[in-house]
Amino acid sequence: MKEEFLIPFGVSARQLALAIDIPANRLTEIIRGNRGVAADTALRLSRTLGTTAEFWMNLQMGYDLSVTAKAEVRVLKKIKTIAA
Repeated sequence: MKEEFLIPFGVSARQLALAIDIPANRLTEIIRGNRGVAADTALRLSRTLGTTAEFWMNLQMGYDLSVTAKAEVRVLKKIKTIAA
């Protein structure tokens, strides 16, 4: 988010948080990867940054899948394919 939006738009995380009416620490946690993007935040970001809420939710889903796949690697290796 920092490289794609904050730097090009010349705004800080605090300024963006104020613009979308969320606590600055929530946005900072999202930027650091310590907090997910909830639907309400996706709507706020999309409105302010000229994207879609789906853009933010898809990023979140991709991140969630990646984290879960890494955490479940041993379990996933045990699962057999039943369809060709």
